[in-house]
Amino acid sequence: MSNRPIPDPVEATFRDLRGAVYTADGRAAMAAIERRPDLDTLQYVGDGLRLALAQGVTGAAPRARQHIAALRNRDLDGDEDLAIELEAMLGLAQAPALRDLPIDLDDLSLALEGDPLLTGGRVDLHTGEVQQIGPLYESDFFDEPGEPDDEETDWVDGLEDGRADDRWLRFDSLGSRPGFRDMEEFIETVADERLATRLDRALGGRGAFRRFKDELADVPDELARFHRFTDDRRRGRARQWLAESGLRPTVPAEPA
Repeated sequence: MSNRPIPDPVEATFRDLRGAVYTADGRAAMAAIERRPDLDTLQYVGDGLRLALAQGVTGAAPRARQHIAALRNRDLDGDEDLAIELEAMLGLAQAPALRDLPIDLDDLSLALEGDPLLTGGRVDLHTGEVQQIGPLYESDFFDEPGEPDDEETDWVDGLEDGRADDRWLRFDSLGSRPGFRDMEEFIETVADERLATRLDRALGGRGAFRRFKDELADVPDELARFHRFTDDRRRGRARQWLAESGLRPTVPAEPA
């Protein structure tokens, strides 16, 4: 008899959904959503539904109507922006005057707050590429300390004299505060009181992120749930930041 662990069906479905969103496959996204309609990763589910609507997948419209209500009931960062996007695709509301950009929200969310060494970054307004700034990424922007790379001179000059750049949208890192708040809110969802107490203690002092994940390492299903929890919230914050910058992620009409 095999000793291999039984895969968590929720985690397996989430991975399928996330992969479908990444490859812009609306049919695969819809299949994952229908398999587990109780998925609480509302940002990823919403993006899967946006793809399914754009690609004419059967059953997407009624599911999207239900999802709009779920987003507004949860009402976290980015949920209202996503609800409005779905309403516009269903013809229930006018689409806000935002510019479509083929951007990967996961890349943007990690650059905004995923790495404590990052100080910020920029978005290419032509391609949607996200570039990061920090000690490990300084060579991407500078040939020598304080000297901009030849290809980046115009961008750096634009920052120095305050002129708006029509290609790059620069941002500063949001820091660790949103991630810390995610950990606090995750603890409120933990059913095991002893685990919740250990997690709460882990938040005290420096190194809280590492200690928090170390405590969860002994409970793989809860660790996976925590990653889903934080990834979905980071995605919502990235969507809200984009909307506030006058942008929204493009919805491909066919799979990549």
